[in-house]
Amino acid sequence: METPVAAAAEHQVITPSILYFGTPVVLLSTENEDGTANLAPMSSAWALGQTVVLGLGVHGQSARNLLARPELVINLPAPEHWPAVERLAPLTGHDPVPAHKQGTFRYEPAKFEAAGLRPLPADLVRPPRVAECPIQLEARAADVRTDTAGAFLIVEATVLRVHADPRLIVPGTQHVDPARWSPLIYNFRHYFGLGPELGSSFRSETRTAP
Repeated sequence: METPVAAAAEHQVITPSILYFGTPVVLLSTENEDGTANLAPMSSAWALGQTVVLGLGVHGQSARNLLARPELVINLPAPEHWPAVERLAPLTGHDPVPAHKQGTFRYEPAKFEAAGLRPLPADLVRPPRVAECPIQLEARAADVRTDTAGAFLIVEATVLRVHADPRLIVPGTQHVDPARWSPLIYNFRHYFGLGPELGSSFRSETRTAP
């Protein structure tokens, strides 16, 4: 007779301070008022079709830029780039530093240099791409609005052009090879990459055998 599987313990009610339950890190390039570039890490992004929805702090420089100038580049770093992302994390392009960031963040206008990253010209938008990022999405903000509480900016960005490292592309196709691409994941304020593949969706155009 088989031994019954032990029942899982009852769930516990908790109140986490944040709900970053495993989302990809984005390095967002936007244009400052003086034409220079701002580069900011963020971790609230999801894609549907050719639209990427972004969640930004309403008082940050990226939000300020997108309200005035809708062009942007959504750069997706790989797991090995987490130190560069972390170098950007305590910086702000907003001068003066917003009140809620004072004491924790410092003003830094030269974000690329501070992170040790290189800008590349985009084809269709003014903000630059991040050379080191394996996937770069040139986009334009089609809708920018605050959330219901007024604390965050919700940006719906239409992707205009996708740049991908050739090593990530399935040969002879327009598909990114999921076995080669591993996004940098922000999981409750810790950085992770992907683990081994478990399987593929029945809708995948690059399905693997079960």
